[in-house]
Amino acid sequence: MHIPAISVATLLCSPLVLAAPSYQWSNDQTPISVVDNKLSVPGQNPLNFCADPKGDILKIDSVDLSPNPPVPGQTLTINASGTFSREVGEGSKVQIQVKYGLIRLINQEADLCEQISNVDLECPLEKGKMTLTKQVDLPKEIPPGKYTVLADVYTKEKDRITCLQAEVVFRL
Repeated sequence: MHIPAISVATLLCSPLVLAAPSYQWSNDQTPISVVDNKLSVPGQNPLNFCADPKGDILKIDSVDLSPNPPVPGQTLTINASGTFSREVGEGSKVQIQVKYGLIRLINQEADLCEQISNVDLECPLEKGKMTLTKQVDLPKEIPPGKYTVLADVYTKEKDRITCLQAEVVFRL
């Protein structure tokens, strides 16, 4: 399965889904997770909220990766759950930024409804509880290094759905 870079970034930080980008791992790589951070997203993942999520439209209950850490050439399974306080529809956007070290690879705004179609969802996202399981085949050839992803997701009225960030270091 081939997924465009913006789709991978959206998958990484979309409201209900996390998929780590595909990068080279060694066998001694430790699992990615955030320790002792009050803004960390619940579950086995490297996600943090950008700010206090109290007023966000999406309350994320958990995001779990398996395997954690993701392994090139293997299938990554993402299990996520959350609750929307209201319907999220057309016109919603996701501002994505992906950096490799200090180099900005992606910095763009995308239509949320178009991007979530890559993870088998469609707009409108209804008010209430949602769960999702997604499998992503990760390619084998991935450059080692530090990757930072930010996804700020908001409605057409500029109300915050969620804002997430992740940092993953891949070694040879």
